[in-house]
Amino acid sequence: MSIIKEFKTFAMRGNVVDLAVGIIIGGAFGKIVSSAVADIIMPPIGLLVGGVNFSSLVITLKEAAGKTPAVTLNYGNFLQTVFDFLIVAFAIFMMVKVMNALQSSEKAATPPPKQEVLLEEIRDILRQK
Repeated sequence: MSIIKEFKTFAMRGNVVDLAVGIIIGGAFGKIVSSAVADIIMPPIGLLVGGVNFSSLVITLKEAAGKTPAVTLNYGNFLQTVFDFLIVAFAIFMMVKVMNALQSSEKAATPPPKQEVLLEEIRDILRQK
């Protein structure tokens, strides 16, 4: 089998296509959540902590001298990234939780097959004897 045919077989597997779709949707969802965090959630949090803009929080290790820029420890950007991660992780957790609840309710709503019902009836009759 040629390499091209092997690659085509590999690329057209259901798992690879499902993974690609998941990555694309995950990227789009990540952009939505990042925008929600940056534009909706973080401004009120910044207001609650005294109007602090987290991305501007820095510790200056060495002042600027002439053309040499200052050396700073940008812990505000780190805090912002941690908050972003926590909110994205929580949003994904809630999405998975809702999807699992929907799947379990769908399974509970479908009646068992006729064969299973018949076998249960036979089992119950045998227990009575």
